[in-house]
Amino acid sequence: MPSPTPTPRFIIHGGAGAITRSNLSTSAYLIYSASLLEINRATASRLAAGASALEAATEAVASLEDNEWFNCGRGAVFTREGEVELEASVMTTSPHYHKRTCALTLLRHVKNPIRLAREMLIRGNHDLSGPPNSGGDGDPSGPTGGAQGHCVLSGSVAEDLAREWGLEMRPQRYFWTRRRWEQHRRGLGKQKKATFLSKVTYEGLEVEGDVYEGWFGDDDKNYEKYWGEEEGWDGRSYLPQGTVGCVVLDREGVLCVATSTGGLTNKLTGRVGDTPTVGAGFWAEEWETEGVSQRNARSRDLSASRRLESPFARILPDGLRYVLGYCLPGLNGYHGISEECFDDEKKTRSNGLRAVALSGTGNGDSFLRTAATRTAGAIARFSSHHTLASGVHQIAGPGGELQRSAGNRWGKTGEGEGGIIGIELEDGVGEIVADFNCGGMFRTWVDDNGRERVMVFKEEY
Repeated sequence: MPSPTPTPRFIIHGGAGAITRSNLSTSAYLIYSASLLEINRATASRLAAGASALEAATEAVASLEDNEWFNCGRGAVFTREGEVELEASVMTTSPHYHKRTCALTLLRHVKNPIRLAREMLIRGNHDLSGPPNSGGDGDPSGPTGGAQGHCVLSGSVAEDLAREWGLEMRPQRYFWTRRRWEQHRRGLGKQKKATFLSKVTYEGLEVEGDVYEGWFGDDDKNYEKYWGEEEGWDGRSYLPQGTVGCVVLDREGVLCVATSTGGLTNKLTGRVGDTPTVGAGFWAEEWETEGVSQRNARSRDLSASRRLESPFARILPDGLRYVLGYCLPGLNGYHGISEECFDDEKKTRSNGLRAVALSGTGNGDSFLRTAATRTAGAIARFSSHHTLASGVHQIAGPGGELQRSAGNRWGKTGEGEGGIIGIELEDGVGEIVADFNCGGMFRTWVDDNGRERVMVFKEEY
């Protein structure tokens, strides 16, 4: 029996990290929530009008890029050198797009990086199937060339394509905001004891003398040095390190994930994060299924299950045991799962397509180390009786893989902090998923009862 036509669904996140009630004032929360609610309603309207998942997801993220309160586009954080370097990516389950995914990094002048990623994806069809010498077959010189068959581009090459394709470009000064500049200074430990030498007028803004030399780059040289003593981050203040993203399911059953970020506050110039890295900060895939539906099954979290030790593990040296363990996994023990973990009465047969799409936010280096979103998706696809919600919880939930990856640095450096949103499609029904292990994650969606929701903590603000 064919799956029913899906009801469009979406979920949007606006970053995650050490967000607490003490560092998120009521006034700031109201600004965040109003912005997210506005984008929520615009996305719902697009989907109701028949927009594709690709259009709805990328336009939602483009709106976040234009909002200086979120760490992307106009509101992106600064590098240690006081510059802005942007990243974005898009991935879809639609078989129509040959590349499936496109990502960008080290952008300095593209107003909306997510639109450039979308353009690369769409134009990629011509690259991979067009006639010779007309932009296809790897020839980027044709009128619709889309970066040959490449899925990831960076820096000036990507920006040259953006200009050629008519996307909006901006000088570095466009991305400057006072809030991000103050966070940049505070993160460097130069906020409290800096000596303000003068005031500088910059593009109509009167900036105190704590202007970091060089951040204006080649666009403007109207700056002055500052002198100050380093104090360091106090470990409690919220310094943005999160991506924004949107996951959408459209009426055709296509899933799309779009992400965009300025990266970590005070990252090194040239740093590449999880947002442009397939399988780390984002993922989407679909596959054919035949067997038991997981949509109504009660799953168990493997991260909390008891690990059973093999008797051989007790007599073999550690080194030999781990080497042999690659060939004989039983030597390292296994996770025991009771048949009682599943409710047989709720199991149904499923024949058709199953799909997932995920977007991560938080400490990108931790997402890179754990291949976070691909791993969460793989749990749903390859682990018997596990839903996407279970996979996301095992990776991004409290005590999950992201948190464990920080080791004894957890809670001290920001490592391991983050969250994941996603949608799982099965039997024509889209299920919204979200979990996080840190103080909070800004997110908005329409719930199963049709209610608009905006949240940052586990409970209501």
